[in-house]
Amino acid sequence: MTISADIDDRMALGVGTIIGDSFSIFFKHLIPIALMAFVPILLSLLVSSTLIGFDAALGTGTPEFSSSIGLGAWGIAIVLQVSFYSLVTALLVQLAYDAKLGRTIQLGRYVASAIRAAIPIAILSTIAGLVIGIATLALIIPGLWAYAVFSMIAPAVVIERVGFGGLGRSINLTKNYRWPILGVVILIGIIVAIFNFIAGFAASLTIGSGQIMAALAYLIPSALGAGLSGVSIALTYARLREIKEGVSVDQIALVFD
Repeated sequence: MTISADIDDRMALGVGTIIGDSFSIFFKHLIPIALMAFVPILLSLLVSSTLIGFDAALGTGTPEFSSSIGLGAWGIAIVLQVSFYSLVTALLVQLAYDAKLGRTIQLGRYVASAIRAAIPIAILSTIAGLVIGIATLALIIPGLWAYAVFSMIAPAVVIERVGFGGLGRSINLTKNYRWPILGVVILIGIIVAIFNFIAGFAASLTIGSGQIMAALAYLIPSALGAGLSGVSIALTYARLREIKEGVSVDQIALVFD
C-alpha cells in the first residue's frame, strides 16, 4: 500500500472533474436527488432508533456503551447505516448518468433497478461496513482506505449485475486508484459532514416539538449529504470504467435501456 504504486504513469482519475461534475449534477437536480435519498435514510433512522434509541440515532443523545449489548447494538446500527447509504448510491447511479448525458430524469425506473440489486448490496455493504469499522478503530486513514476499496460495490452490482461478486469487483476496479479515490471521498466527505452537522443541530433544535418534526429536520440535510455522496461514487465508477476498460458513460447507461 504505497502512494507510488497508485500514482505512477497511469491515466489520472481526475478528482477535480469528478468533484465539479458531482456538484453540478447535485445542484441541477437537487429535488429528485433528495427524494431518492430520503427513503433509505428514513429506513436507516427507523432501524437505528430501534437499536440505540431515537435520540442517539438523531445524534442528540449518546448511545449506551456501558454494556456489551449496548455496544453491540451501536456497532450493528453503524453497519446498517453503511448499507442504507449504499442503497442511496444504487438509487442514484442511473440518475447521475442520465443527468451527465442530458437525458430525462425518470425516478420510477431508478427504483426498479435498485430494488433488483438491493439484497446483494445490503449484504455486501454490511460485510464491507464491518471491515471499514474495524479498520477505523485502528486509525482513521485505514478506515478511509477500506472505504475507498469497497466504494464501488453498489454501482458494480446495479450496472454490471454481478450480484455477490460486487465485493471482488470493487476491489479490482479500485486497484491502483485508491489514493485518488480517497481524495474524492475526503473532499466530498467534508461537505457531507457539514450536512450531517446541520442535521444533528436542526434535530436538537426541534426535538422539543416532537419526534416527527425532529426526524424531518434531521432527514432533509442527511438526505442531501447522502445524495451528493451517491452521485460522486457513481461518477467515480464511470471514470474507473473509462480508464481501465474504455467504457464511456453513454455505454454504461445503455444497460438500463
